[in-house]
Amino acid sequence: MSLGALALLGIFAVTLLIDVPVAFGLVLASVAYLLLFDAAPTMVAAQQFVSGLDSFTLLAIPLFVLAAQLMNSAGLTQRIVRLCAAIVGDVPGGLAIVAVLACMMFGALSGSGVADVVAIGSLMLPTMAQRGYDRGFSAALVGCAGASSTIIPPSIVLIVYGTITDTSVGKLFMAGIVPGLLLGLSLIVVAVWMSRKHGWSGGQPFNAKELRESFIDALPALMVPVLIIGGIRFGIFTATEAASSAIVYALLIGAFWYRSLSLKKLWNDLKVTAEISASILLIIGAAALFAWILIAEQLPHSLAQFLVSFTDSKYGVLLLIMAVLLVLGTFMEAIALIIIVAPVVMPAIHHFGIDPVHFGILLVVNLAIGANTPPLGVDLLAACRIGGIRMVQTLRPLSWMVLAMLSVLMLLMFVPSLVMFLPNTVA
Repeated sequence: MSLGALALLGIFAVTLLIDVPVAFGLVLASVAYLLLFDAAPTMVAAQQFVSGLDSFTLLAIPLFVLAAQLMNSAGLTQRIVRLCAAIVGDVPGGLAIVAVLACMMFGALSGSGVADVVAIGSLMLPTMAQRGYDRGFSAALVGCAGASSTIIPPSIVLIVYGTITDTSVGKLFMAGIVPGLLLGLSLIVVAVWMSRKHGWSGGQPFNAKELRESFIDALPALMVPVLIIGGIRFGIFTATEAASSAIVYALLIGAFWYRSLSLKKLWNDLKVTAEISASILLIIGAAALFAWILIAEQLPHSLAQFLVSFTDSKYGVLLLIMAVLLVLGTFMEAIALIIIVAPVVMPAIHHFGIDPVHFGILLVVNLAIGANTPPLGVDLLAACRIGGIRMVQTLRPLSWMVLAMLSVLMLLMFVPSLVMFLPNTVA
């Protein structure tokens, strides 16, 4: 590794240690590198920052964020929770199962882990606390289940990965379905086991009439994933156009079907969308600049050579990369990590014949684990904030949930057909 690369990474590490926001840390490290090594005019920093955002596909991010906000304002979140509660009934650990199922269903609308945690956690965490569920367990469960939004389409993280690596977003969406379901199932198993151990109950007894009514009421929400995935699968529109269609659909449903979407709510949704999108795109632009310098320093080539000399097994390479990412994911935001890491490791991925779609899903599952791992785990922090508890209270139940998620990651790594079956069959 060259002196320039070491300086770049070192300065960035210092900014993280002194709690500088990730986006600003990336920019500071990049500009400092340009000034110290006189590698290029500082104007290049602005050019590369803008270049990192110059993608039609990235337009899907603010559009999906707005669609999720509109659906939440229209009351689709409450209807999803009601449907899940009607399906589960009063089985032991029923409310925990409802929380996981609701997070997975809302994930198919929002594409954002934090948005999922906030929307479902605001409804489920107070209810679970009233029913005697441990607050630490509940927050850990909602945080981990909310992370399924980074895998289940329309995942914003998958959109970023597809854009950076020039991988089909449609195939990534199809590939994320089975892993997302497996992740949710693993969390349900842990939740039921812990709930039975502690005697935590379910909700109301199963009622066929309530199930029928809640299903009809939530049907418009259930049609959103069909609209997005079906439209992309059959070539009706791209991921960005699918996001636009989801906005139109949410406006029509909220204004004319549920009649719960007002101009005031619409204005608030637009403001929230602008704030969330700006923060995401700021990180993307800064990380693109940082990644450009890493590539200029030939770090991807050096890494590929190191991995080839270290092992000749593609599974050995995957295990090594996943281990490093698990560590990095504990203190870095997912989107920034993808933009920095993906261009660096892709030469090695191609050298060992690893499908970029398969690797992308493994990467995103890895980052979903990191989003719930202290000290930075953003999804876990959001759940703790909503639940009004400290992160340390979640550590014991969280360990079992992270273990379940790691088991799914290993399964997907060594059985790639679980990831590739759908994109190879129908995409």
